[in-house]
Amino acid sequence: MESLRYLICDHPLPPNRYNDRVEEHLRFIGFLHVSQIRVVQCQKALVNALVERWHPNTHTFHLRVGECAVTLEDVAVIFGLPTDVLPVTWMIMSSFEALEAECLQQFGVAPKKSDCRASCIKLTWLRDLKERLQLVDETSMQSIGQYSLGSACLAHLYRSLCRASRFDCKKIDGPLELLLT
Repeated sequence: MESLRYLICDHPLPPNRYNDRVEEHLRFIGFLHVSQIRVVQCQKALVNALVERWHPNTHTFHLRVGECAVTLEDVAVIFGLPTDVLPVTWMIMSSFEALEAECLQQFGVAPKKSDCRASCIKLTWLRDLKERLQLVDETSMQSIGQYSLGSACLAHLYRSLCRASRFDCKKIDGPLELLLT
C-alpha cells in the first residue's frame, strides 16, 4: 500500500483591511469578497484526498462514482467572479530582464532577482509593493472588470492541483475554497 503523504496548505494571510481607495476598486471590479476569503483551516485530510484523486492529464477528479471537476460555473456561483467576458492573457516573460522592464513600466519599480522564481514574481514582493503603490490610472483600474477573473482563478486552481499531484510536492496553494464548498 502506498504511504500517505500530507500536503501543507500554503496560504498567506490576507490583510486585515485595504485602504479605502483600493477597497473601492476591488468592490468595483467585483473582487472585494474574494480578496477577503480567509485561510482554509484544518481541511488537510479533504484536500489531500482530492489531490490523490486528481488526474493532471484530464483535469478531473477520478472518484468511485465517476469523474468530476470544478467548472467555470462553480467559480461564478461560489466566488461571483465574471467568466463570460474578455480572457486574461499576457505574454510569457522568458527572461528576468523582460520581467524587470515590464514591472518598471507597470509599477515604476522592478523586483530583485531574489523576488522572482524563473519568470514569476513572488507574491510577497507584490504584497509589499501594494503598500507603497499609488493607484493613479483610474482607466486601467476600471478595465480590469472587463476580464474573466473567474477563468484565471480556475486556471490557478488547476495548476495548483497538477503541481500537488506530483509525488515530490509537499505544498499546495490556490483557491482551495472551491474544493471545500
